[in-house]
Amino acid sequence: MARKDIRSDNTYLISKNTTDNPKLGAKVLRNGTESLFLDFYFGYKKHFSEKLQKDVIAVDRRREFLSLYLWQAPRTPEERAQNKETLDLALKIRFEKGQELLDNTEGYRLKKDQNIDFLEYFQGYINDYTKKDKRMMEMALRRFKSFLEESNEYRKYARCIKPESLNKDMMVAFSEYLQAHSKGEGAKSCFQRFKKVINYAVEHGDMKKNPCIGITIKVDDQQLKKDILSEEEIETLLNFHDPKQSPEIRRAFIFCLYCGLRFCDVKDLMYKNVNYSLRLLSFEQNKTKGHSAASGVVIPLSDGIIQLIGQPGPGENSSSLIFKLPSYTMCCKSVQRWVEHAGIDKHITWHCARHSFAVNILNKGANIKTVASLLGHSGLKHTEKYTRAIDSLKSEAINSLNALNIDKIL
Repeated sequence: MARKDIRSDNTYLISKNTTDNPKLGAKVLRNGTESLFLDFYFGYKKHFSEKLQKDVIAVDRRREFLSLYLWQAPRTPEERAQNKETLDLALKIRFEKGQELLDNTEGYRLKKDQNIDFLEYFQGYINDYTKKDKRMMEMALRRFKSFLEESNEYRKYARCIKPESLNKDMMVAFSEYLQAHSKGEGAKSCFQRFKKVINYAVEHGDMKKNPCIGITIKVDDQQLKKDILSEEEIETLLNFHDPKQSPEIRRAFIFCLYCGLRFCDVKDLMYKNVNYSLRLLSFEQNKTKGHSAASGVVIPLSDGIIQLIGQPGPGENSSSLIFKLPSYTMCCKSVQRWVEHAGIDKHITWHCARHSFAVNILNKGANIKTVASLLGHSGLKHTEKYTRAIDSLKSEAINSLNALNIDKIL
């Protein structure tokens, strides 16, 4: 680092290029560190001076501290290495802020590396993704790749596609492809994740404009489109035993049929979530944790469910998982094989257990508020689709009766 020309306010500039805007500087602190900042220059502006009682022209500046700190006099190799890493990061931030300033004031920014493959970019985004819906992000990328491969117009991009090649017409075609190849809310979920990556690329200057603006996929949230298992079909499943079936998957799916949990919640359940004396299951939903007041769920447990859960085994404790499950895909395949071998002609995924639970307890007379509470819904909007499913089942039951011959009656 160059010699420090410390000014009267205990600051000095690290940027030596007079054309830098913003300029990187540091403020010397009493605790032996230096706080890094950026000084922005916006030209001159006129403002009214209360002291002089007239308009004056002054330099328009702004200082932004970066919450990054240097050792004032590093004594060890570790402290010198820390200084180097911190300074490198600050210089990168200064450069990027400078590009943003050019973009806002002059209408341009320096070109980034234009040799970007959006498919690789998307995969890189997924690799760094840490949220619970990572599986849906991966599905969105797979669906986009399939769309490119199966489209006569866009097949040329199946191996590599530049961000600038993504346009509105392509996005409209992709949204239509998703709706034609998905059930329920699958198309909407995939497109939302796809747009998440697009928004990220635009915000970070890797795409000039957002081709998804104005394109949405709407679904009827109040219509239950997935298959459900009736009480009789659940009994059929319970009575069917396949020696090749994983007992853990079997236990967990039955548990969801009788408690209504999502896969992402049941796979994380631990014995400490169970209060054996009060016979209650308490947990926070992964889907809504941190951004919903209704993320916590409490479910009373029957004798059968308590037995299904069991107690921690040898070498386990209260923090051990109740169900040791493989991936979601493997679990769904196992359940579908179980359903098929039991002679049930329905497409059953893991989430169908949650839907089946809601419909069956409503059919038994539970009120909608109770069902909403057991499912962890913050309101009744998402629960009402199950009442519509009940109405549909009632209609099917009535229509299954023998046709009424009025001529024989009158």
